[in-house]
Amino acid sequence: MDPLLASAIFVFGLAFGSFLNVCIYRLPRGLSVVAPRSACPQCQHPIAFYDNLPVLSWLILGGRCRHCKARITPRYLLIELLTGALFLACYVFFGLTLSTLKYCVFSFLLLGLIFTDAETKLLPDRMTLPGFALGVIFSLLVPVNDLASQFLPGMVNLPFASDVTARLLSLLDSLLGAALGASFIYGAGAIYLRWRGMEGMGFGDVKLMAMVGAFLGMKLTIFTIFTASLAGSMFGLTTVFVVWLKRTHRFMRRLATAAAARRRGWRSAQMVYRYYQMPFGVFLGSMALVAFFLGNQFLRWYGTLWYRRLW
Repeated sequence: MDPLLASAIFVFGLAFGSFLNVCIYRLPRGLSVVAPRSACPQCQHPIAFYDNLPVLSWLILGGRCRHCKARITPRYLLIELLTGALFLACYVFFGLTLSTLKYCVFSFLLLGLIFTDAETKLLPDRMTLPGFALGVIFSLLVPVNDLASQFLPGMVNLPFASDVTARLLSLLDSLLGAALGASFIYGAGAIYLRWRGMEGMGFGDVKLMAMVGAFLGMKLTIFTIFTASLAGSMFGLTTVFVVWLKRTHRFMRRLATAAAARRRGWRSAQMVYRYYQMPFGVFLGSMALVAFFLGNQFLRWYGTLWYRRLW
């Protein structure tokens, strides 16, 4: 790894993180990310270029607007640092290759969607749909899980056919991954709607998984869905438990016995969870980030573990 190049990629990531903050704020509101120039949300004073430097400006200004002294959320600083760190991680994992470019683009989109969903419970089409198209295009440039060597090992030795076959199989894996991810989330949402009589997942999650599948292919799409479901379930159970403890403590002051307070607190926690809109895109996006860095290593380890148990 070239330290100078690594530093340049990190700074490049900080700049893209600054732009990502604009996207997260404006896209859910239907605003242009190009014009007008950035301004303070409180006093609407345009932000000068020297106050718009990634990380440095936030630190120098102490997280406040230069003019009205309104507090600027640390989320801006966090996203810039995370984007820079992800760009650097892509370079460390994949080297100076097209894979690094592919996964820098992917991590940029995922990070934007994760924070947008967390803040607004929306997944803008202006990120998911171009992301899906980019994932399909990249599948022709960077092999998706190298399906050519898995299914047609004899053909990879042919100088021309191997390249064409690898690209076509990579494209096929990308499209099948997108179809698998989108259809699974759509099906889960339809089942939840019939079962509970209320919407569990929106079309934003469907489009997000189409984008994830296009970038990652079938194998890592399954990994993403499985791990995101586990993470979401753990979050939901933890939320119910925390709400139950808080409500039980509150009802202890009103009810005669602790058992009655616990029962009342449990019913209250169930009601809160029933109507709580979980931003599932946060978990899907987070696990997709894990998938392209560590997914294949985990699947190889898991496969080896099962092979040893069988034999």
